[in-house]
Amino acid sequence: MSIHVENASDTPTCALCGRPIPKGVPQSLHHLIPKLKGGKGGPTVLLHHICHKEIHATLTEAELAREFNTPEALRGHPRLAKFAAWVAKRPPDFISKTKGGRRKR
Repeated sequence: MSIHVENASDTPTCALCGRPIPKGVPQSLHHLIPKLKGGKGGPTVLLHHICHKEIHATLTEAELAREFNTPEALRGHPRLAKFAAWVAKRPPDFISKTKGGRRKR
């Protein structure tokens, strides 16, 4: 099952930041339950690639499977909420490198 929100122009909307994802902008499907944790064939959401990278830079596969397996839960995580608020002020085609190494293991 694939989940994504569409606006009036049928441009998909990012499940994390809420910005539209225009054609040609790097995007990816995020498995709400990681494939390694039993989510193969499970629900996915469409995200900007930058938003997807931030999710995986923030949370472990176990955390994603256990606590952050819905778009609402992801948006409720303090770091991801701060990131989403920041990136929402950028244009839909904004691309930036995600800082790594801040994930708690």
